[in-house]
Amino acid sequence: MLRRLLLLSPLALAACHHQLSSQDVNVRGLIPPLAFTMTDVETGKQVTAQDFYGSVVLLYFGYTNCPDVCPTTLYNMQRLQKAMGKSASKVKILFVTVDPYRDTPKVLSQYAALFGSNVVGLRGTQDQLYALARRYRVVFSVVKKPVYTVTHSAAVYVFNTKGQPEFIIAGLSTRDPDIKGIASDLRHVAEE
Repeated sequence: MLRRLLLLSPLALAACHHQLSSQDVNVRGLIPPLAFTMTDVETGKQVTAQDFYGSVVLLYFGYTNCPDVCPTTLYNMQRLQKAMGKSASKVKILFVTVDPYRDTPKVLSQYAALFGSNVVGLRGTQDQLYALARRYRVVFSVVKKPVYTVTHSAAVYVFNTKGQPEFIIAGLSTRDPDIKGIASDLRHVAEE
């Protein structure tokens, strides 16, 4: 009897595990919990990660003058929410600018609003931005001369309602990401 139970245990555990979309990378236990202090550009108030507990958080780093990756990624996040149905009300998208020189609070607030009411534009001091980028190993640079150039990572970090890391979405900057599969993954996190 014990032998049968031991043989069936891995199968039972496998049945309980949610299989992620091929564009999502499991990071449970590999990156730290959500933690930051920044300014919500809509309200002008300092916010912390704890202010978003209770929501599934999609953390994304970008800038408003981005010609391709940022608008495509944010548009695909809109598509994800539509595909999530009722669970979408549990999602907050935190858009952290890596270009605070040009992304004034007004500019960032207007840009975030283009992608939905649950997109929160966040702006920090240089120290706050660098600390958050280091925490999640986000790469970015702003070169002002001779030509103003900004580069940044394109991954979206997903945290559960308690601020714990779940997975990274790697393909939202493409034209045709796996919306159905990623939405299923997000629903799973929202319903846990």
